[in-house]
Order: sequence, then C-alpha cells, then structure tokens
Amino acid sequence: MKSNAKIYCVGGAVRDRLLGLPVQDHDWVVVGSTPEEMVAQGYQPVGKDFPVFLHPETHEEYALARTERKSAPGYRGFVVHAAPDVTLEQDLLRRDFTINAIAQEVDDKQGGGNLIDPHNGIADLRAGILRHVSAAFNEDPVRILRAARFAARFGFVIAPETLALMREMVENGEVDALVAERVWQELARGLMEKRPSRFFETLRSCGALAKILPEVDALFGVPQPEKYHPEIDCGIHTLLVVDDAARRGYPLEVRFAALTHDLGKATTPKDILPRHIGHELRGVELIKKLAQRLRVPGECRDLALLAARYHGDIHRARELRAETIIRLFQSADAWRRPERFAQLLQVCATDAHGRTGHEQDDYPQEDYLLQLLAAARAVDAGAIATHCADQAAIPERVRLARVAAIEKRVQDKP
Repeated sequence: MKSNAKIYCVGGAVRDRLLGLPVQDHDWVVVGSTPEEMVAQGYQPVGKDFPVFLHPETHEEYALARTERKSAPGYRGFVVHAAPDVTLEQDLLRRDFTINAIAQEVDDKQGGGNLIDPHNGIADLRAGILRHVSAAFNEDPVRILRAARFAARFGFVIAPETLALMREMVENGEVDALVAERVWQELARGLMEKRPSRFFETLRSCGALAKILPEVDALFGVPQPEKYHPEIDCGIHTLLVVDDAARRGYPLEVRFAALTHDLGKATTPKDILPRHIGHELRGVELIKKLAQRLRVPGECRDLALLAARYHGDIHRARELRAETIIRLFQSADAWRRPERFAQLLQVCATDAHGRTGHEQDDYPQEDYLLQLLAAARAVDAGAIATHCADQAAIPERVRLARVAAIEKRVQDKP
C-alpha cells in the first residue's frame, strides 16, 4: 500500500462507539490506494461489484473509497468508481444516514483517533435523529427499510425532510421493486431489534407498510371487543405483541408468528365486527401467501401457521376435552417437535400479554399444556405395540392411552 494511503474506520463501528454501545464489527475505508497495491500488501480481494479486501491477519473487510451513482432511470444497478482520487468526503457522501457517515482515523481503534464528520452526524446522534446524507438516498429503496430498522434499534425519530423523501419514494413506486430476499432480510432484522413496533410504525408513517406488508397494514383501524382488548385496534394489538416478544428475548420464529397471528382479523366481514369469527383459518391462508411472496424460511412460516390456526384453542386450553388436546398435539406435531410446540405456547403467551393493562398477567395455559404434553409423551407406544395382536389397531390404542394419561393428569393437577 502506498505510504500516502490512509485508512479510516467508518459507519456502524464509529456510530456505536459514540453511543457507548458494544462494537461488533469494523468497516474500513482505504483512501488513496489501488486494488493492485492492496493485493501487494497481502489483502485478499473479495468484492465483485466494487473493490473489497480481507485483511491478511484480522480478515476484516477493507474497501477502497468509492463513489456510486444509479446507472440508469428505473434500473437497480449502480455505477461504482473506486480510485486513488476518491476522497473520504466523497465516500461518506454516498452513505445513507448522517449517523453512519462519520469516519475515524486508525491511530487508536479504541476511540482516540480524529473524527471526520462532514454531515453533522454527531449532532444527529446526540439529538436522536435519522437524517439522510444526500438526495442520492432515493436511489436505493432498501434504505427505507434500514431507516425503520434503525428507528427500532435506537428509538430515533426520522427527520421531517427524510420522512418526506421516503414518502416520495413510496409514491413513485420505488418500494414496489424491492427484491423479496432483501425485504425478508430487513424484516427479520427489524423483528429482532429492541423495539420492533418502531420498525412497523416507521414503515406505516411513510406508506411503505401497505406496499411491503399489506396484510399487517390492513389490521390498523380494525376493531375488536374492548372487554378482551382494551387497546381495541387490531394493528395496535399486533405491535404490542411483537414488542412483548422482543422484551422476553424470544427468537425470530416466535416474533414472526407474533406479528402474523391475527392477520385474519383484517378480513372479518364488517357486519360481524368487532367479533372475529373464523379469523384463525383466514389468517392461515394469508400467511401462506405472505410467506411465499417474501420467501420466508420454513421454520418461521410453519410456526406462524400453527399460531394463526391454534392460538384461540390454546387460550381456551382449560376448557378443552382430552380428545381435543390430543388432536392439538397431533396437528402441531408435538410428539416429534416438542420444542416447536413450546415456541407455539410462547407466541400465545405474548399474544395474551400484548393487551393494554395485561402486560404482566400470568399465562397458566403454557405450563398446563406443557404438563399435559409431558404426560401424553410418557405413554410407551412401543410397549402397546408389543402387546397388541392387531397391528392395525395400534395407532388407536396409543391415542386412547394418551387420552387417558391426559385425563389422569388433569384430575391429579390441583
């Protein structure tokens, strides 16, 4: 690398250090060098669209300073210019938000190096504001999703001019061209943030939620009985549920199921509102379409389908007969997947907690059904098969034994 080349730490590492947060990964920008010089220094090239290199010892990514511009109207590609004459300020100008457009010299990786802040990102960090760096923000609709994700992570507000630009991008159809994989990637990250409700509130505030997740957007304004849901609005309830799932540290599968468990309520006929008869089955069909459209991973999709279909039954667990509980276990494949059934109960518990004034309520159905499942799984199907002369009768014998085990456990439970 030439002696006049300079290396800077940029982006999230600088931002998080200034916020006093743990730094997970470093992003490095090299100014004044070439690909040939990087390779000569032992860096391994890995970038296809622009020059990125792995450090020979740390294996962290080092990118040559570059500029980007949209290649043509309506086309999603970018023309990248990476050369020794690209300045640090030019590289920072292409970034999404001012809080991500701060650089730091490498003199002291622990925070002592000089800060370069041409777009006043430090001031926005202190004020808790997400503000776009330049008009080039509108060249990449993924940045709308990133704005929502950062709002969920940090609790920052969107600057008025940035929100206006996001709305303009939605109105101009930029969001319509988002690739399904990128939408799911950002949605999954948003759900895993500290307060995922902010992710969806931000998307809704600029009109993007109706484009990206119309099934969720349609829940807002739909009423449900105040007796059971003091918050009344189905959309607000959904946000309370996903926040409760985040507060309890539940995994992505549970959080996605929490988000989608009530989708069927958006399609309830108006003449029966605020009741939602049959919303469970309607929700199942909506989740299938959503999962196919966004290419949702199977584990997330399958748990969401179970939660949509059976959350009502699980809430009424104490009222269910042993025969019905066995059918529930069978439908949920609880015999082979008890850990997924436990996640299903987590979804239902967070559904119960996601109601105004009920955040700290007990959810005894969770422990109750786990105990019944343990009793049913304790039935020795192999022993029954051994002593059953009629092979065709074995499944029914096992089922009846499980029913009896559940009935006994219910009777024994105080």
